[in-house]
Amino acid sequence: MTSAFITSLRRPRALFAAALAAVLAAGPVLAPPPAAAASGQAVQAAAAAPMLPLLVRRTSDGHLLAYEPKGASAGLQSAVDLGGGFAAATAILRADISGSGRSDLYFRLGGSLYYTSERGTETKLIGSGWDQYNLLMTPGNLGGTSTTDLLARDANGALWLYQGRADGTLVTRVQAGTAGWNGMNALAGFGDYTGDGKTDLLARTTSGTLYIYPGTGSATANAILGTRVSAGTNWGTYTALVSSGDNDGDGKADLIARDSAGALWLFKGTGVASAPFAARVQIGTAGWNAFNAFF
Repeated sequence: MTSAFITSLRRPRALFAAALAAVLAAGPVLAPPPAAAASGQAVQAAAAAPMLPLLVRRTSDGHLLAYEPKGASAGLQSAVDLGGGFAAATAILRADISGSGRSDLYFRLGGSLYYTSERGTETKLIGSGWDQYNLLMTPGNLGGTSTTDLLARDANGALWLYQGRADGTLVTRVQAGTAGWNGMNALAGFGDYTGDGKTDLLARTTSGTLYIYPGTGSATANAILGTRVSAGTNWGTYTALVSSGDNDGDGKADLIARDSAGALWLFKGTGVASAPFAARVQIGTAGWNAFNAFF
């Protein structure tokens, strides 16, 4: 990674601060832009998982930190502090809209969702009403287009897919799963875990079982995810699950987990659905409990 990469991450912070100031100044919240028909539903060719930094928000002061992957050594480089101003966000999501592997972000302030690009040119309001969702995450390209999508879970436990557009706006939501997703206490993933070239979703039940929901590459309502496959039990011992793509540089999507003692573990992806992860490798000692957001 280069210093230009870090610079690109710092730009959204200034834009975030400006957006927060505007919200606190009590300007009217606009409705979401009119929806456009989704396009490009064909499944994309298999591609190596991106090597993205692990982004975390520090609990004490709202600072955003970036940990770049070391690659083959499977660890993380020293943190780069991207600055404060993120404490007010109730959700922060990575979104590689530009396809650069950099730092496009969505963030929620109150009920409003914003998008800011790594190019640092603007922060735009996506729309209001986003406080109806109790969970937001970005799985990568789940619906079959070339941009990052967004998943949202409502109070009834239904799961909704918002496909991303090249300008950061979102296509009208499509149901990805009916009521029942409130039985999941974590959603994660940013890549392909089954080896079929399609983006998948990881979900952990309240009893600690982790499932892979294979992506179909389609944005058809309730046909976005295939039949789930178990990725093992006892995942309830981890207090956070997150994927930043490929951490060790082998082209396969990995999973990072934080345990109750605050240690960080890497589960290297194998690309095989029946045994999706190799034995865990510790990549961070106690201290990771100081962060209240991983993405």
